[in-house]
Amino acid sequence: MISLKKAVEFHGHLGPYLVLGVLAGDLALKKLKCNKYFGLEVKVYGASKKPKSCLIDGLQLSTGATFGKGNIYKFDGRIIKILFCNPRNHKKITVFLKKDIIKKIDALKSHVESEVFARELFKTDYKKSFIIE
Repeated sequence: MISLKKAVEFHGHLGPYLVLGVLAGDLALKKLKCNKYFGLEVKVYGASKKPKSCLIDGLQLSTGATFGKGNIYKFDGRIIKILFCNPRNHKKITVFLKKDIIKKIDALKSHVESEVFARELFKTDYKKSFIIE
């Protein structure tokens, strides 16, 4: 898994959506048993505006999928939904953020609170943050 330090260096600051993107990408690589960079296609819905769009940087960093290579795509949507596909065997998973995680993020009142929560998220089992289908 990518370190928080590396994620912050890439993105520019620490926040919960960045961490959720890192965690979701790492989860997908493991579940789909695919390689970083070219072994995964990612479709992200509902993360078009800040701060939710920070999720996309976490996904790019953890999976190696990039807009330049054309293996990550961004779409509008009412809720955040991430579709991961292993193009070699066509296995797929869909990841949703749990509603209580979004409520906790929405309740954060400062950047310091966001950083503290992001650090906690990074150490938490993914099952507390995601619904996987």
